[in-house]
Amino acid sequence: MTSKQPKTAKPAAEARRVCVIGAGYVGLPTAGVLSTRGHDVVLAERDERRLNMLLAGEMPIFEPGLDVLLAEGRAAGRLRYMPSAAEAVQGCEFVFLCVPTPQGDDGAADLSYVESAAAEIGPFLEPGTIVINKSTVPVGTVNLVERTIGRSDIAVVSNPEFLREGTAVTDSLHPDRIVVGSTDVRAATAVAELFGSTGAAMVITDPTTAETIKYASNAFLATKISFINAMAALCEAVGADVRDLVLGLGFDKRIGFEFLRPGPGWGGSCFPKDTSALVHIGMEHGYDFGLLRGAIACNDEQIERMVHKLEVAAGGSLDGKTIGIWGLTFKADTDDRRNSPATAITAKVVERGATVRAYDPTVSANDANSPDLAGVEIVADPVEAARGAAVIGLLTEWQEFRWVDFDAVAALMAAPSIVDARNLLDPEAIRRQGFTYVGVGRT
Repeated sequence: MTSKQPKTAKPAAEARRVCVIGAGYVGLPTAGVLSTRGHDVVLAERDERRLNMLLAGEMPIFEPGLDVLLAEGRAAGRLRYMPSAAEAVQGCEFVFLCVPTPQGDDGAADLSYVESAAAEIGPFLEPGTIVINKSTVPVGTVNLVERTIGRSDIAVVSNPEFLREGTAVTDSLHPDRIVVGSTDVRAATAVAELFGSTGAAMVITDPTTAETIKYASNAFLATKISFINAMAALCEAVGADVRDLVLGLGFDKRIGFEFLRPGPGWGGSCFPKDTSALVHIGMEHGYDFGLLRGAIACNDEQIERMVHKLEVAAGGSLDGKTIGIWGLTFKADTDDRRNSPATAITAKVVERGATVRAYDPTVSANDANSPDLAGVEIVADPVEAARGAAVIGLLTEWQEFRWVDFDAVAALMAAPSIVDARNLLDPEAIRRQGFTYVGVGRT
């Protein structure tokens, strides 16, 4: 899939030599945007498959606009790919660590990738190089990287990312704010100047505060989603309409409309692990973050509520029924299924004895052996997912689901029924086409 040309960034006043380690959802947009600003960027990726795709001009992840951004950097000779981080950092002034920090069994962030990268590059860094933690990491990671590198001539800075999957290119080109955490004034100023052409608000603080800002941001947004999902459940209980409730809330400038969209729960690579990590950080320092634990519990409950809606719509039991699923990624405009509420709901439907046919524009039959899709038949279009289904569960807000041939869908179902977990569709229009429609918090 080819993306539209993104609006390029304003060039930097001075080109710098930059290394980005990790070609993932953070590293790729970071490398692409820095190269379009005129910097000389080398991107290190040890995964052979991912590296070969990039060298061939292919995208290892789906992110709108990313292919155009990277192609532009390569065509200008400002973006190169290498397999070795130790080789890539040589001659660079700035090194961004954009490696995974998955959730450990105890809820804490796993820093093994960060430590491994720091240990690998330490001996090969030029004197005066600034190493930048871009990955989401807990309090104290700047100190950990400093100890791992073990060199007094190297500065380590925290510069958390605030990218949303699906809009990561736009967010990189036009950030709301740049956060830089360091006790080294020279290093903090240099990193701030690297992003100065964005015109974004600049927050320069100490490393601990910078590391905490990232977790606080994601925890607040997750809590906001949990709140509106809880309000949607209350609306269903009392007979109110969550759509009008959101209007009444959102026009209050103190609240706003962002993240007040009821749905099947939050997921993805950030919110689940970052909320758990923040709770864990609190526990380590003697603070019980009960508010955030409540938001996490509410999110778990929301997934169960969606399963229950499907169960009721299927006649009271899922056992032996065929269920059609529309959407498997955790949100639209990404191929990321990590901690997706859609796959969590689908797995519970399978556990309760249902046969599941699922469609997602980023998932093919080649993905059928993925552990998160166990027991799920992947089909090529949303109409086929409806064949023999007792109910359709719309679980991801892909816009193409608005324009499905609902007459063809209805013809394949014994009793046409849709559970719209994203409130994407027009209930009255769907009902006029003969469907039973169930939304979230809608009267």
